[in-house]
Amino acid sequence: MSVNIDTRVVGPGDNRYVEEAWQLKERIRQREGVLKQRRGFFTDAYRRSTVYCYVTEDDDGERLVGFAAVRRDGYILFLAVAPEFRGEGFGQRLVAKVADNHASVTCHARTTNENALDFYRHLGFAVERRIDNYYEDSGDAFYLRLGEEESIAKRLSDFMRN
Repeated sequence: MSVNIDTRVVGPGDNRYVEEAWQLKERIRQREGVLKQRRGFFTDAYRRSTVYCYVTEDDDGERLVGFAAVRRDGYILFLAVAPEFRGEGFGQRLVAKVADNHASVTCHARTTNENALDFYRHLGFAVERRIDNYYEDSGDAFYLRLGEEESIAKRLSDFMRN
């Protein structure tokens, strides 16, 4: 059985998928102990961002597969892919969309979130600095930047087109 996945881009000020994004983020938080933002912070940041989404449709309607909420400077505020869709390239394609639309791509990741750090390193992100007590719960973060090398940007763009 194949699943059709569609791409959506939600502009700043648009609430479309904000509830679905919150629910996906919360499901991941409960399962993995990451993405611990408060609802007010999350929804405010989402509404101020451009949000790249992957959605599928089932008997219950549209379902959010993954999303990346991005500031206008290319900073990824939130990146999440539903656990049942991981390993299929959706996270890479979301980052590729960001890279295609921004000169610089950056983000923060918890120093203890090995899955996220491995994912970002695989894509060519490098740690620029460590920030102690970055998160509200006093967790530490790494500030990451996508490498400037043409091969990395080309690789992500090529991946997105496939």
